[in-house]
Amino acid sequence: MERFELSQELARDILAKAKAKGATQGDVVMAEGDSFFVTVRMGEVEKISQAGEKRLGLRLFFGNSSASASTSDISRQSVERLVEDTARMARATAQDPFSGLPAAEKLAQEIPDLDLCDDAARSVSVDEKIQMALEVEKSALAYDGRITNSEGGEFSNHYGRVIYASSQGFSGEYTGSTFGHSVAPVAKSNGSMQRDYWYSSNRKFSLLESPKSVGEKAAQRTLRRLDARKVKTCEVPVVFDPEMAGSLLRNLSSAVSGYSLYKGASFLIGKLGTQIASQSVTVIDDGTIPGALGSRPFDGEGLPIRKKLIVDKGELKSYLLDTYSGKKLGMASTGNASRSIGDPPGVGPANFYLAPGAHSPDDIIRSVKAGFYVTELIGFGVNMVTGDYSRGAAGLWIENGELTYPVEEITIAGNLKQIFQDIEMIGSDLEMRGRIAAPTVKISRMTVAGD
Repeated sequence: MERFELSQELARDILAKAKAKGATQGDVVMAEGDSFFVTVRMGEVEKISQAGEKRLGLRLFFGNSSASASTSDISRQSVERLVEDTARMARATAQDPFSGLPAAEKLAQEIPDLDLCDDAARSVSVDEKIQMALEVEKSALAYDGRITNSEGGEFSNHYGRVIYASSQGFSGEYTGSTFGHSVAPVAKSNGSMQRDYWYSSNRKFSLLESPKSVGEKAAQRTLRRLDARKVKTCEVPVVFDPEMAGSLLRNLSSAVSGYSLYKGASFLIGKLGTQIASQSVTVIDDGTIPGALGSRPFDGEGLPIRKKLIVDKGELKSYLLDTYSGKKLGMASTGNASRSIGDPPGVGPANFYLAPGAHSPDDIIRSVKAGFYVTELIGFGVNMVTGDYSRGAAGLWIENGELTYPVEEITIAGNLKQIFQDIEMIGSDLEMRGRIAAPTVKISRMTVAGD
């Protein structure tokens, strides 16, 4: 049976076949990749996997009706059946006046090299990858005698290639890589046990933090949680460490998503041009940062990726939109179409981050007479329609400007509309450790519910 190699030429051929069957528009997205994953626990390899995958997705329009389908069988017979089945479904689907591809003149005219792939690291052997996972766990276990166990160390990497073509005349592709390792040690003291974790991820293998530093940081985070207490319910300043501040950015990203907005599931409906946060808050979405985890040369509809100001000194300047959600809201796409093979586009941020402030994390903690430093959030108690916010939390109590003792089994509560307004200080410690990132953030007042 003849099998195709994934290529832009194949994508254009599929679109020509679909056009011959009466499709008025269409696009093809293809992805192929190789992934590796290993987990170790207490010095032994527990699970190891290496896999390759190829998938092809097709979306066809017959006027204003459309359908999407996909296959992992890239044979001639399978591809022809995919075109036939997708066309049949698209003809039968209800008309939607907002459906359709972006206008041809808006498509990306060039495909910049954003340094997304580490080809040199393809020579890293399986044994070396296993050793990375073993070393990150070993360094955590060796850090302190109170660390007696581990939930495991991990190493993973992925190489991927994405091809996109549309009947509007766009055709392009790019490759990318990701690498990461992590560990979650367990510590014991006075009959109680605590766990925490740390990780490093990057598009370049050589830029990962060393296994020793990741393991030691995970150990330090775990040890500081030992002998945790509860606190009395109170209203105090709350400081989010960078990882937890990133969760507030994820809430904001969801609230400015076009799909949340037109479905009425966002507390930011109708808020463009208004002050939604304190003046210290500036939020940027930038998919053009070389080597960043969220960067790519074009979005899931072939539109160019640009740097966008989402919040400027507290004022909401832009939503995140693809073509469909933009049409529903009477606006243009912001180039944030995100795509899974075989599904219509959704909306996703690129590199979505809170611009750093002028304060060191130590300065922020010193500014608090009595308050709570959040290092873990538990549960999903966020109502994106109203902004109501209530999540289980753990962290450290701040007393007279110093981190004093660990705190657990409490809840922090407020409303996101007020929480963003109450951002009083922003740290200078921004690190782009993921697609969504923030520095340390101080909220002037939240409810901390304990005993």
